Amino acid sequence: MTTLTIERLSRHFTIRDGRHRTVLRAVDDVSFELRSGETVALVGESGSGKSTIARMLARLTRPTSGRMLLDGVPLKNGYRAVRRYRGDVQMVFQDPFGSLNPAHSVGYHLRRPLRLHGLAKDSASEQRGVHDLLDRVNLRPVEVVARRYPHELSGGQRQRVAIARALAPRPRILLADEPVSMLDVSIRLEILNLIDRLKQEEDLAVLYVTHDLATARYFASSIMVMYRGQIVERGPSDDVILGPSHPYTHLLASAAPDPDTPRPERADLRALRGGQQTQSDRSGCLFRPRCPHAFDRCPLPVPMFEVAPGHAARCFRHDPAVAAGPR
Repeated sequence: MTTLTIERLSRHFTIRDGRHRTVLRAVDDVSFELRSGETVALVGESGSGKSTIARMLARLTRPTSGRMLLDGVPLKNGYRAVRRYRGDVQMVFQDPFGSLNPAHSVGYHLRRPLRLHGLAKDSASEQRGVHDLLDRVNLRPVEVVARRYPHELSGGQRQRVAIARALAPRPRILLADEPVSMLDVSIRLEILNLIDRLKQEEDLAVLYVTHDLATARYFASSIMVMYRGQIVERGPSDDVILGPSHPYTHLLASAAPDPDTPRPERADLRALRGGQQTQSDRSGCLFRPRCPHAFDRCPLPVPMFEVAPGHAARCFRHDPAVAAGPR
């Protein structure tokens, strides 16, 4: 079983404004695991650090601190080590229009990773590999699609080509960074079902980055909720979505359209529209300026508290020591 372990991963950026420098903590002390045959969803609003985590896992962005281990072995630097790692960990990007070079055919995009990773010995094996990849993502007839250029394909077809390219090196881990957010609603479910089928066939570990809680619940077995670079809640998908334990998760769940829930029964979002902490003020709960449940302990460092087996939240309301405190 393949396991990618992330331990206390952080990524900080320095923002210069004249003589002043501010440290932006895009990702702050994040730990989790990805295992074969499982899909983990990473959800949160724009700017919460989701894509930065995916880019660090793909080794496109260097972490400020922390470490990653593949099957218990820490990752090494160096050209060969990074190349081997990228054969095991592949990424599907959000934009199917920008992730493919318009000057090259579909066949070129799929032949290149086969050649780079030594999976095709000659032109004939390359062609067989290209046709097999297109068939696996349901792009047929394969001979015709291989000759086409990205501008001749629809958005959904481009994303299928991007998924086929990610499968070419025979990875063990797939990072899907909002793979359906730029596609028509009518084909989003098809792409998610395709990734899920490939996960089962190849026994892949999948990280699904999204801001859509509905697809996260449908597609993933477990969910991690990010807010301002931190994981504030994690647990089984149904538990996190249907019974959120962190006020921020409750905000996200309440903001999602639900025709079965009358408006008066949903959260009062106006009560959660408060101020924001500055980047220099990272003490205590980062959500407390917007939280209607904040009390005197919230400025203190907040650990993760277990709410139920496998379900935890970064909120003092779940600390047994203050269970009788203000709610």
